[in-house]
Amino acid sequence: MSRRKLLTFSSAAIAGLSVNQLLSKAYAQEVQKSISFSLPVLDKLVTPDATHPIRLNFNENALGMSPRAKQAAIDAIPKANRYAKAEMPLLNKALAKHHQVVESQILLTAGSSEGIRSTISAFVKPDTQLVIPELTYGDGEHFAKIFNLKITKVPCLTDWKIDITSLKKVVEGYRGFSIVYLVNPNNPTSTVFDLNEIESWIKSKPKNTIFIFDEAYAEFVNDPTFESAEKFITQKYENIVLLKTFSKIHAMAGLRVGYIVSTEANIKNISQYVAGEKLNYCGVCAALASINDTQYLTYSKKVVDVSRDIMEKVLSELGIHYLKSETNFMFHKTPIGLNDYRELMKQKFILVGRDFAPATNWCRISLGTPGEMLYVANVIRELREKSMI
Repeated sequence: MSRRKLLTFSSAAIAGLSVNQLLSKAYAQEVQKSISFSLPVLDKLVTPDATHPIRLNFNENALGMSPRAKQAAIDAIPKANRYAKAEMPLLNKALAKHHQVVESQILLTAGSSEGIRSTISAFVKPDTQLVIPELTYGDGEHFAKIFNLKITKVPCLTDWKIDITSLKKVVEGYRGFSIVYLVNPNNPTSTVFDLNEIESWIKSKPKNTIFIFDEAYAEFVNDPTFESAEKFITQKYENIVLLKTFSKIHAMAGLRVGYIVSTEANIKNISQYVAGEKLNYCGVCAALASINDTQYLTYSKKVVDVSRDIMEKVLSELGIHYLKSETNFMFHKTPIGLNDYRELMKQKFILVGRDFAPATNWCRISLGTPGEMLYVANVIRELREKSMI
């Protein structure tokens, strides 16, 4: 199937929807006019096997990174015996411009994981607690355990909605220092929370409290009401640390480039706990190329939108409950036990997400390419037809 055919093919027999309605031929042609490379992946039929399964278990960007970023990484290889001392300041400058802050408010990290670790390290004090929703990304808790911090998990509301009111009460009732770690959009739920719910709390400047916002997936959000926490930083609030990464929309998970945005004082403090110039040389060069490749990034998001609609369609059709996704993955209930569901999918060469306690009957499934998700939709329908799910 050619790229043109996939963009115009009425796939009702396969997925019950028209791909053309989701990613128009006209849009693809318009993007193609302004770029020097061929649009990837969409023209490939998917035939997974045990050696080449469809990997939907790590929230990777299946489309891949910008060809310009790939070429930048390749060009950097002959110089990879050197540290990226000249390139890192260029990336720092580009990110400061992107977020409309000064360069001293940006700190480069080896992916967002180093950002989480270093920020927690910088704010550890006697009797510090990490406050998190009961269902969220695990690195905050992981590093808090290493530092022997008290970990306070706040139960979620219906459909794993974050309970901001209860988070606030937990902090107000604690005498020591609190690190509030919030992932927005949240992982593994794929949902966002309204920043208005927490704005008054942040602006009240609660004593002994720092807020870490992890926005690894923010670039995928379609909800028009979504706001980034960076607005608090530009408004000069000192109790906000924003974590960002090139792993998701930029599709550079294996190159480990992330960064922190905060006040100059916070950045100076946190910088004592990062590896400094030890970032991946090829990753830095790729990030420099990717950050300005807005056309490809827009196309990458469109591809995720197509894949999400394919998945939403089949789940709705079969009456399988799922949460409204604002990311490149989805969170849905499993009609059978998660381990059994995961094994059935694996038998069809589809890898889906691990366990996320306490959501023991929910599955996180990353969004692959549209071709991959059409295959996944067919498998789910087949399993239902055979009364296996």
